[in-house]
Amino acid sequence: MTFRIPVTVRGYELDALGHVNHAVYHQYGEVARTAGFTAAGCDWNGLVEQRTAPVLLSTTVHFRRELRGNETVEVSCELKFGTGKTFHIDSMITKADGTLAAELYCVAGLMDLDARKLLEDPRRVLEKSGLRPEVLAGQD
Repeated sequence: MTFRIPVTVRGYELDALGHVNHAVYHQYGEVARTAGFTAAGCDWNGLVEQRTAPVLLSTTVHFRRELRGNETVEVSCELKFGTGKTFHIDSMITKADGTLAAELYCVAGLMDLDARKLLEDPRRVLEKSGLRPEVLAGQD
């Protein structure tokens, strides 16, 4: 089952048209990523203490339906590892009635904070830091 976290739209997140400002969708993705990593056993603060940190390299958002004030949505977090220095962290923002409101597709890496370079095998490093990838595997 995919990791999900509820988020309630707050009034100050709305734009002049009365729906969620485009930049806020990125914040919702960040909420799901940090909570998802913690739920999977890998606290981002602990990574920073080890002088590593996840970094976003690109983010694409597809807006599907508007979100309005006081709506509660679920934001998912799904990890996809391949080979190399990058991996994917995808999030779907779903309204209470099941309607897909937005899709967020992120390419990320794990940075060595001292060398300021991406690490070669982010999955291995994250697993050594306690990450259980199956928690964020998106199997539903």
